[in-house]
Amino acid sequence: MDLIKDVLDNQLVDRKDREIGKVDGIVVELRDGLPPRLLRIEVGPSIIATRLHPRFGAWVAARLHRWDKIRAEPTTIPWVAIQEIGINVKLDRDAAMTTAMAWENWLSDHIIRRIPGGT
Repeated sequence: MDLIKDVLDNQLVDRKDREIGKVDGIVVELRDGLPPRLLRIEVGPSIIATRLHPRFGAWVAARLHRWDKIRAEPTTIPWVAIQEIGINVKLDRDAAMTTAMAWENWLSDHIIRRIPGGT
């Protein structure tokens, strides 16, 4: 499997086929004398900003922490939670079990429900 082509930037879906973001990062453990081990995938604006430049990633993370404590930390999903890799990266868990939906939940609770006709 080509991790960059097959996983990075692909759509993440939970077990109910709800889209919960894109794979922004892959964390691999390098071990002496052993093959690398896939640990987790990461989702979040600071992760994708770090791909552009580490300082930019740190700047984005600091701004998020200051402005939006809900989504300041990236969502990390253990590699063992990946059920299937295809067009989408399908997880074996519900989106509610991750922090990927935190921003959407906050918007729904604080903004959408206050709009007439919003639910």
